Amino acid sequence: MNGDKMKVYYIFRIKKEFINLYKDSPSTLFQILKSIYYLDKTEVEYGYHLFKQLIEPFNKNQLDRELFIKFHQDIPYSKRKDTHYINNLYRNEISRLTIHNSFCKLELEQNFSSFFPILEEEYHNLFVCAFQKTDFFFLENSLHI
Repeated sequence: MNGDKMKVYYIFRIKKEFINLYKDSPSTLFQILKSIYYLDKTEVEYGYHLFKQLIEPFNKNQLDRELFIKFHQDIPYSKRKDTHYINNLYRNEISRLTIHNSFCKLELEQNFSSFFPILEEEYHNLFVCAFQKTDFFFLENSLHI
């Protein structure tokens, strides 16, 4: 994959009480997550506690299984170790999704990923951030536009 075109998104499950607080000001939520992402190593403990207050963990094993079940018969899909791949030349899509307990990391070259609707179906309150590109959105809002 070409590194210049690659977008790296981090997907977080935001706790309901914070969704209500930030749904009308997602830039504030983005700034909080970005400040945690870029925290100095000496402030890791503070950042960890702040992060834990904001996010709801993923059920990593369940989500891995759900994605595999939904996609395993699709030819453009594959899974290696902890990473799910979609390489669909017909839709001009290259997406890589790695699921962690506290976030998902999605790497893609295009503006949309086939993983988005599945993630939204499985989990609500997902907030998507590309820290290097200052791009952010609530997944639910972007899918229904």
